[in-house]
Amino acid sequence: MTDETLTRRTALKAMAVGAASVALAGCSSSGGSGGDDESNGDGSGDESNGDSGGDSTDFGGWFDDVDNFDGVVDETGSDEVTVDVGAQGNGGNYAFSPAAVSVSTGTTVVWEWTGQGSLHNVVAEDGSFESEQTQEEGFTFEHTFEETGTYEYVCVPHEAMGMKGAIVVE
Repeated sequence: MTDETLTRRTALKAMAVGAASVALAGCSSSGGSGGDDESNGDGSGDESNGDSGGDSTDFGGWFDDVDNFDGVVDETGSDEVTVDVGAQGNGGNYAFSPAAVSVSTGTTVVWEWTGQGSLHNVVAEDGSFESEQTQEEGFTFEHTFEETGTYEYVCVPHEAMGMKGAIVVE
């Protein structure tokens, strides 16, 4: 078997386990943001309590299955912020790091691929940005955030494993 075949099988097994976990978690969930819901207009609303970073931001369960989320990293005031794609987390290199970042309006977020964990992409839940799918180390994708709000995003191939992130624009 090739390394690519093993990687695909490993990813498929992990996605199946992740999907089962998500399905079970959904049975005991008490709210949160549903996948069928459109965003709260401009992305603001009840996603955040208005605090600037720290563990106090409420994502309505968005990060419940993300094992590398440990609060919001405050990068407000920075012109550019980098988020690693394919960082260690969720049972392999299936994480964004940091998972959640707060930035000021006008900040450009650059997602940079580590080359680890297979093919990844970055796709906003509200459709406002989407990268191509690649595993090329050093590949970058960027988006400038001009409006306040909370922008949740995923890596589509690894969403069920918990590869999710959020940008909180203040």
